[in-house]
Amino acid sequence: MVGKVVSVNISKDKGEKKRNVGQCMLIQDKGLKDDAHAGFMHRQVSLLATDSIAKIKAKGIEVGYGDFAENLTTEGIELHTLPVGTKLKVGGGVILRVSQIGKECHAGCAIFQQVGDCVMPREGVFAEVLTEGEVKIGDEIEVVR
Repeated sequence: MVGKVVSVNISKDKGEKKRNVGQCMLIQDKGLKDDAHAGFMHRQVSLLATDSIAKIKAKGIEVGYGDFAENLTTEGIELHTLPVGTKLKVGGGVILRVSQIGKECHAGCAIFQQVGDCVMPREGVFAEVLTEGEVKIGDEIEVVR
């Protein structure tokens, strides 16, 4: 399976929407450089597919890339169906390992408050950075298992 990165997102603080920075360094065992969630145990990088975002848009809620605090917005791979442990190659050689599917949302989640629903608890994917490198919009993302 091969897809592509359509947005690279970071935020200064946790619990807020992320902004698209176009490209960013993924640091081994840490996450995206300058992102509030970097170094957060096994949830170093968050990924969300455009298909998941489209489900919220279909409810009439105007949302965009980064609005669910995902680091990498992707298309072409149904991320939430991948088993934990799946390896993903991004761009020229960044390797991520899926570490968690979905998450428990805390009460009063800022994303839920701002957007009215949150797809991350159901379809967000979290990964660890095994091999670091630059990631940018347009990079291929490939399941390498």
